[in-house]
This record gives sequence, structure tokens and C-alpha cells, in this order.
Amino acid sequence: MPNPLDKRRAKRLPIKLDLTISDLFCQDNVKANIEEADIEVFDISTRGIGFYSKSVLPLNFYFNAKIVLGDPDNLVYTVVKIVRVQKTDTAFIYGCEFVGLPDILHPAFEKYEQSIQ
Repeated sequence: MPNPLDKRRAKRLPIKLDLTISDLFCQDNVKANIEEADIEVFDISTRGIGFYSKSVLPLNFYFNAKIVLGDPDNLVYTVVKIVRVQKTDTAFIYGCEFVGLPDILHPAFEKYEQSIQ
């Protein structure tokens, strides 16, 4: 039975991915001045990702991501929006949502979930 206090709209799956953000932009086509930021993705769902980074990244900015879901042929290309940040002693924890991820890509997440069970 789902936890009624959990407000997530999609099931989170554990994942370990290392990505690099080289460009951040917002809706007004304004770019953030950042050096490349290394991130470590720790969970993923059809709605978004959670990741750690030592870099300070601005809220409500976007970046392009190529995500490999286990199998190298199971790829998702998407735009990600940073919606939440929490500072810890050693890094920042970010919550992000996918922007405009078409439903046609949801089977890639189902295939990944089956592969980790």
C-alpha cells in the first residue's frame, strides 16, 4: 500500500549515473555562468531525477540530459528543470523534473525497472 504522506506522482527507482552539466539556461534564454558541474544521479522516475553535486546550481534553470537507463540502447534525451535544493555538509542534493517528457518514453523506465529487480 502506498504511503499517504508520500506526495510523489511517480515511483522512484535507484540509479547510479554520472553526468556533467555544461550549460544552464532559463525560459528567457538567459544562461547561467557556471563551470562544468559534475553530478551523481541517485534516483529517477518518469517525472524527474534526484542528484548530488558539489556545485551551486540555480533553481528554476534547465539543462539538457542524455540518460542511459541500464542498457546502453535504453536512452532518454530530455530537458531537466532544477526545482529543489538542499545543502548538506559535503554537497548539495537537487530535485529536478523532466520538462515535456513524452509518454512514448515511459516504456524505457519500465524496461529499466524490470532490469533492476
